[in-house]
Order: sequence, then C-alpha cells, then structure tokens
Amino acid sequence: MNFILDGMVSRWVSSLGVWESTLLLLTVSIGGAIVLEFVVLRALLEYTSRTRTQFDYIVVGELRIPLVVTAALAGIFVLTNVKSITDSVVLGPEQLDYFFGNPALTIIVGTWALAANRIINRFVDEVKDETTRFQFAPIFSNVWTFVVTLGTVATVLRIWNVDISPLLGAAGIAGVAVGFAGKDAVANFFGGIALYFDDTYKLGDFIELETGERGTVVAVGVRSTTLMTRDEVLITVPNSMLNAARVRNQSAPNSRKRIRVPVGVAYGTDIDKLESLVEEIAVEESLVLDSPKPRMRFREFGGSALQYELLCWVHSPTRGPKATHELNRAIYKQLNEADIEIPFPQRDVHVLPSDTNGTDGAGKPSAGEQLDAMEPN
Repeated sequence: MNFILDGMVSRWVSSLGVWESTLLLLTVSIGGAIVLEFVVLRALLEYTSRTRTQFDYIVVGELRIPLVVTAALAGIFVLTNVKSITDSVVLGPEQLDYFFGNPALTIIVGTWALAANRIINRFVDEVKDETTRFQFAPIFSNVWTFVVTLGTVATVLRIWNVDISPLLGAAGIAGVAVGFAGKDAVANFFGGIALYFDDTYKLGDFIELETGERGTVVAVGVRSTTLMTRDEVLITVPNSMLNAARVRNQSAPNSRKRIRVPVGVAYGTDIDKLESLVEEIAVEESLVLDSPKPRMRFREFGGSALQYELLCWVHSPTRGPKATHELNRAIYKQLNEADIEIPFPQRDVHVLPSDTNGTDGAGKPSAGEQLDAMEPN
C-alpha cells in the first residue's frame, strides 16, 4: 500500500519544496473533511429529514463529527506514511508520529464511541415516545452506555500499548464477587429483561398476580415493577418474582373484559321472561358494551334455585366492579317488580317434647340423657 501511494504521490511532490509539501498535506486532508461536511453530509441530512422515519436522520446527524474527524486525521495519517511526503515536510518522522499517531487514533476512537452511544440513546428515546411498549428500553440504554465506555477505555489503553491483562483479571474477580453479593439484584435485572422480551405487560396494563394482588402497571424499573391498586396503593414487586410467577394480563390482547353476573331464581320461573328481562337490563347499562351482545346462560339446576349467569363485556378491567354493582342493583329491582322470586337456602328445625321417662315422643332417649350417657363415670 505504501509503495503504491509513494509512486502516485512522488510525481506530485517531486518539484515541490518543504513548505509546499506541507501545505499540500494539510490542504488535501482538511479540504477532504470540509467537502465531506458541507457537500456530502449536508445533502444526506436534507434527504433524510424528508423520510418517514427519524432513525436515518439520527444516524446521519450523529455520524457527522466522527466522519469529518476521521477524514481529516486519517488523511493526514495515510499521507504521512508516504516516504516522499515524510522526507519533504517540515516535521520529522518522529514528530509526525507523535502528533498524528496515537493521539489521532485516540481522538478517532473517542468520537466514534460517543457517536455510537448517542445514536442508541436517541433510538431509545424515539421508540419510547412512540409507544408504551418500549418504556422498558431505557434500561438497555444504560447498559449500552456502560459497555461502550468500557470498550473505549480498553481500546485507548491498547493504542497506547498499555497491558490490560491485569485489569481484565481484576475485573473478572470483581464481577464474580459482585455477582455473589448482589445475586438478588442480578436476578431482578435479568428477570426484567425476560419480561421485556416476553412482552408480558407494559405501562398502563391491568395485571393480576397469582398471590391475589391486582393493579395497573405504573412503572417498570431495573429491579422491580410498581402496581397501582384500585385503593390507590402502590405495590412494588421484584422482577425476578414476576418472571417466575403466573401473571394474568387482563389488558391483553384487548383492553375489554368479560364479566359474569350470577343470577338465581326459584323453580317454576318463566325462564324465557327471565332471560329477556336480564338481557334488556344489560343492554341499557351504559358501562356494558353493545358488542358482543350480552347474553344469559342457564348453568345448572341448583339445590334451591335455577342457576343463571349473565355474560357481558366492559371497556376495561377497571370498569368490571362498577358494572357488576350497577347490574346487580338493576336486576334485583326488576326481578322484584316482575314478581320473580330470588330464593335462598332454608332449613326447618323440629323440636320434639320429651316425656317424663326421659325419652322423646318416638320412644328414644332425649338429647340430654344421650349426652349424660356419653360422659365417663
């Protein structure tokens, strides 16, 4: 590569002096960076600003600085490796290496690392604002920043010929120690990542845990998830527990919820009249959705009643208790007005008088004497 560059460039600088060669070196490198900035990159920014997505605009905007810096420094670095140039410029080879060697590579690595970190962070902000599905994304932004920082430091140390093997060994030992000391925190972190990729829930979903807690998801963090109950009480649940437990997301895949209202009526009731009456009550209730239509289902012949169940839908799980309350009130009033009996369990207790011999009317010992007979002597 140096041989080819030397053959091409030597013809250009063979008739130039020291200062002319130095000026040529600076003009080519800096001029290329200026053309890249004001012609190529600005044209790309103008084009990407009119596209549907913002991601390409973000990429081009964040890569402007590292591309320009790389063009300027890499151009100088390449030209200073051509022998015909290094023999003609004012600075000597050692000085060129000192000013455009390791420092140039360090600046290039730093600018590219900063750009990579900003691109991911802006991507996260973009998708987080579009939908609540990605509210968990800032966690990955923090992890990405940590990884980029470590990678940049390791690369810079490598450029300056600093042996990083002891640092890697110490980092491994520290990682094991931290893993044992903070195993709960690590479990919660990876549990949160698993919940995110499984799409178990998102902000605003109404979920129910197998332990009985129910509430709306109001915050998803690295360590835990916070629920707001109907009593406006915040419950913080570790992500590792949510990942291992059975979670019922009542807001997915649709936000609507079906409610069941049991209705028991006496035997002998006109069931056609009952079904029509209760379904009409459900249709008139404002909290109940018109589609799917409310319907009655005859479930079983109970011990003292015909067991029916009203099935209807509400807009969201949080409206279920209120809708059940209103339907129960309306059904009770309408059944009373329609003279439809709502039975309840009844028991008859018969008390038989005992005779003078301590027996009841059937000739059996009375309850008192039975208890006396059971007592030990």
